Amino acid sequence: MKRRKFIQTASLGSAALSSLHLSNAPTLAPRPTKSKYMGGFQAKPLQKIKAAFIGLGYRGKDHLQNFATLEGTEVVALCDLYQENVNKKLVLLQKIRPEYSETQPKMYWGDENQWKIMLEEVRPDVVFISTNWVNHAPMAIGSMEHGAHAFVEVPLATSIADLWAIIESSERTHKHCMMMENVNYGRDELLFLNLCRQGYIGELLHAEAAYIHELRWQMHEENKGTGSWRTHHYASGRGNLYPTHGLGPVAQYMNLARTEDSFKSLVSFSSPAKGRQDYAQENFPADHKWNQLQFRNGDINTSLVKTQLGRTLMIQWDETSPRPYTRHNLIQGTLGTLAGFPTRIAREGGVEGITKDHHRWVQGTDLETFYEMYDHPLYKKLNASTKNSGHGGMDGIMMVRIVECLQQGLPLDQNVYEGAFWSAVGPLSAASATQEGMPQKFPDFTRGDWKETKPLAIVH
Repeated sequence: MKRRKFIQTASLGSAALSSLHLSNAPTLAPRPTKSKYMGGFQAKPLQKIKAAFIGLGYRGKDHLQNFATLEGTEVVALCDLYQENVNKKLVLLQKIRPEYSETQPKMYWGDENQWKIMLEEVRPDVVFISTNWVNHAPMAIGSMEHGAHAFVEVPLATSIADLWAIIESSERTHKHCMMMENVNYGRDELLFLNLCRQGYIGELLHAEAAYIHELRWQMHEENKGTGSWRTHHYASGRGNLYPTHGLGPVAQYMNLARTEDSFKSLVSFSSPAKGRQDYAQENFPADHKWNQLQFRNGDINTSLVKTQLGRTLMIQWDETSPRPYTRHNLIQGTLGTLAGFPTRIAREGGVEGITKDHHRWVQGTDLETFYEMYDHPLYKKLNASTKNSGHGGMDGIMMVRIVECLQQGLPLDQNVYEGAFWSAVGPLSAASATQEGMPQKFPDFTRGDWKETKPLAIVH
């Protein structure tokens, strides 16, 4: 009960905090002398990466499994609220790496503070965090303050204040903090990035992104699992609660917060809130705790972002309505458009050997030749070994890149500022939607240094 009360209180606190950090934020103070801009940060190479895992549910399991299959890695600690989760993941780990039967990682469970004890006792090189949203910020900050690079599930944090705190900790400790946006490593997302870098659709003007995923069934996870805490966010939250899966890829196509352009402002509107309340009434007794909640967040939220160069992004979120899954994933340029769900391409003058003009999409079987020509080299290299790693292989490709960058001392594919900008759509959309679409300015988490950050290269 204490944990549920904490999550509810924290959710409400995040919503309230978001209204205090909006368009009238004061001029930022200069970065402290000993702090370092982390846009292209290269950490000391780690020949062998010692990792701890906090949160061993669905996402934590996948990260653990993908990490443990890679050379030069060692799992030194497992941490979760529930002992059964820790024990099950230890068995999984021993199947992947039999040596863990003799030298087991340290195991922690039982209360909300075990992760703190773990950090004190184990001192890992990196920490993977896959917990409820309100714990992301304190756990990431705690990890960095104890000398570890932090890798955090999405979103990076739920309030502007927490995003700033994460950035300030990363800059002060000189430790990576990456929000693990796995969708950036999907086949089509990598394909579109490759095409954009080649100028295939000309100068980029507009993007559309979404996370449309009906998840009402999670409300049946009443006391344990994602639904036990996420349902409270649907009741007390506002705006777009989960923006990064759609936004992350298109933001990197457009080089936002990297040299070329950055986020400027946002307006947001939400529909009436109907679906969750109806689902609770139809599926749970009248006196059930879900029927005691007032679901106030709209079923679907639409936000429009304006960039410093005047380019636009449309971002949608809906985890309630009965409709098929989509991330939308559209990028439009002066010479054509790339779109997802289903994947399709249109180009001025037609697509070579397939269409004669831009009035017909290239899609379906016509895309087979196109994939052969333009698939991202990273996908070509890793697909065979990662295709069963989760989410169509994107999870495995992401973990390979994380480990490669740490072992070779390279900048990460996603820096801490990108995680902050993408996650900031959450609290900013809440403020705008609550204020009838009042524009909200993005904080410049980089303090102007995004202009010095190189675009994400096409990695081979």
